[in-house]
Amino acid sequence: MKTLQLLALISAMTLSANAGTLEPAKDSTQATVLQSQVGKPVELLLNSGGKIGGKVTLVGDNVVHLSSLTGMEMYEATVSIGDISAVIVRSTK
Repeated sequence: MKTLQLLALISAMTLSANAGTLEPAKDSTQATVLQSQVGKPVELLLNSGGKIGGKVTLVGDNVVHLSSLTGMEMYEATVSIGDISAVIVRSTK
């Protein structure tokens, strides 16, 4: 029984350690990177130099939907994927 509990704990720790990392592939796009972050908080650096942060709720063909905006938790936004120059995530490593 204790062995089973220990294995479950190790598995949970491994999954949580990998939860906040980016693992882009050679052919990744901003949309595929954002798709891997659905349900997680991100910060987007825009081509204009501005930043917007929030939780990724949906990635469409042309826009990404963010909820719980950083500093404006009761607000939501859509951002044109073409206007994003970088996707920033908090890394746990």
